[in-house]
Amino acid sequence: MSAKPYVGRFAPSPSGPLHLGSLVAAVGSYLQARHHHGKWLVRIEDIDPPREQVGASKLILQQLEQFGLHWDGEVLYQSQRLEAYQAQIDSWLQQHSAYFCQCTRKQIKASGGYYLATCRDLQLSGQDHAVRLQSERAIEQFEDLAYGTVHIPAALAEEDFIIKRRDGLYAYNLAVSLDDAKQGITEVVRGADLILTTGRQLAIFELLAKPAPKYLHLPLVLDESGNKLSKQNHAPSISGKQNQQLLLQALRYLGQTSEADWLELSCEQILNKALANWRLSSVPKISLDSQ
Repeated sequence: MSAKPYVGRFAPSPSGPLHLGSLVAAVGSYLQARHHHGKWLVRIEDIDPPREQVGASKLILQQLEQFGLHWDGEVLYQSQRLEAYQAQIDSWLQQHSAYFCQCTRKQIKASGGYYLATCRDLQLSGQDHAVRLQSERAIEQFEDLAYGTVHIPAALAEEDFIIKRRDGLYAYNLAVSLDDAKQGITEVVRGADLILTTGRQLAIFELLAKPAPKYLHLPLVLDESGNKLSKQNHAPSISGKQNQQLLLQALRYLGQTSEADWLELSCEQILNKALANWRLSSVPKISLDSQ
């Protein structure tokens, strides 16, 4: 049997414009997809309105195009998938694979930092409560294309995790897993800050009885204090800066070769040269102890 055609994706949240860290993830996922002669999809993860910035979705798509990062097909917006998320939650509730939980973060922190299935057998109703997915089988390790065997702490792997928050918003692990399944994603390429959430997504794929994608986690861009560049940490936007220079900087973070005279090229030409020289083995790894 021939292998399934490669389908990758870049899935930014519209909490602000792209910064260098998100550009590195975009470039890495794009080059890996094109290296495999596959599709590269873009998904806007807009299911957390309190954190979203007006106009950010449109700006992110414009930035990708300016960098020559042209995607395949239509952009998927998670905000248009809310009914599908709820339908899956309702199904799991009926199957007793999920349940309502009234525990607060303060209570969980007081009990050692991990949720101890306190509400699993209480048969609570849904008003003002979160929904948790029952851990049927703890996934304590998985294979990453960059890091090899990644071990997940047992307490984290065994935890019944939230799939819908008590404020009514859908959780990242639920939405990303259902969307990767819907879009037929064969390989997830993203930042290493999300590496330990992979076990929860694999658990969802297993419960859905659907084939899980492969996973490849990329190095993070850190600030001078050693913190991950992110919109939450007020990472500077790359808007209005020299695109070619930023593209070469992103390639350096990915451990890829480039030449100084590439600055004279268009972004599309730089990406074509980077693709011809793409070496996954050259992508650096960061310590996972800080994750």
